[in-house]
Amino acid sequence: MRIAIAGSIATDHLMTFSGRFADSLVVEQLDKISLSFLAHGLEIRRGGVAANISFGMAQLGQRPILVGAVGEDFADYRSWLERHGVDCASVHVSQTQHTARFVCTTDDDMAQIATFYAGAMSEARDIELGPVADRVGGLDLVLVGPDDPEAMRRHTDECRKRGIPFVADPSQQLAFSDGDFIRGLIEGAEYLITNEYESHLTEQKTGWGQDEINARVRYRVTTLGKDGVRITGEGLDEPIVVAAAREVTKADPTGVGDAFRAGFLTGLALDLPLRECAEIGSMLATYVIETVGTQEYDLTIPSFVDRFREAYGDASADLLADALAARG
Repeated sequence: MRIAIAGSIATDHLMTFSGRFADSLVVEQLDKISLSFLAHGLEIRRGGVAANISFGMAQLGQRPILVGAVGEDFADYRSWLERHGVDCASVHVSQTQHTARFVCTTDDDMAQIATFYAGAMSEARDIELGPVADRVGGLDLVLVGPDDPEAMRRHTDECRKRGIPFVADPSQQLAFSDGDFIRGLIEGAEYLITNEYESHLTEQKTGWGQDEINARVRYRVTTLGKDGVRITGEGLDEPIVVAAAREVTKADPTGVGDAFRAGFLTGLALDLPLRECAEIGSMLATYVIETVGTQEYDLTIPSFVDRFREAYGDASADLLADALAARG
């Protein structure tokens, strides 16, 4: 299954704050907010939603096609991704701008304050999916993740025109988008993936209720944090609800949602049922929360299957092991 992952490619600057952001916020003065936090433990890591998802899929034996825009400073990052099995041949390189940058500080409650610099990402709107599909022999699925808004619009429209199934994953861009834009991103999607807060924001901004959204997408996948994930949609009499896998330790939540998507898409690529797809996503997400950085975890397929078996039982683990063995 040929899956393209379109979205942001960035460098993450991750810091930690020993305290609680909430203790420094004065509700009555939020319109005059002026705060600084003394952070420590700076980590500079590879990131970006599309790159994180692609890395996770490659860790599970897939060959995802990364689609996005970067600067000339991407050379080392490209080498890293390609060494780990990501197809980077369709990444656009800007001649004038730096690769996007994400700066995030996390407090003791795992609350986060972040800033994102788009940089070269603004040129993603120049990328056409047709040549990507021609190069790899066709696309079976495209995830349209947070990116330059015009790029997201272009990729979504092109998927509809070319009849390519797509995953709508607007996530961080929801806060900055109006209803018309969001409606255009999700209409006709094979899958709509959001977290629980984003699902309510989607309904609020589009003016569509849950039933109206379900009528416009085939499946709606909603991650629920510590409560797992819920899937509704076509042919499902009852929602599929999957519990979160238990992590060994909590180090940093950045990129957990991206890892879920990587595991979920891997399950789809292996032609597994939706429940098992969500379980794989939930399992992979634990690897990210256990490490600082979105691509710093390490796994082997046998060890992943062992942890998966412990979390979700023999039946699901046997399905996964058989599917992985069949794909060689």
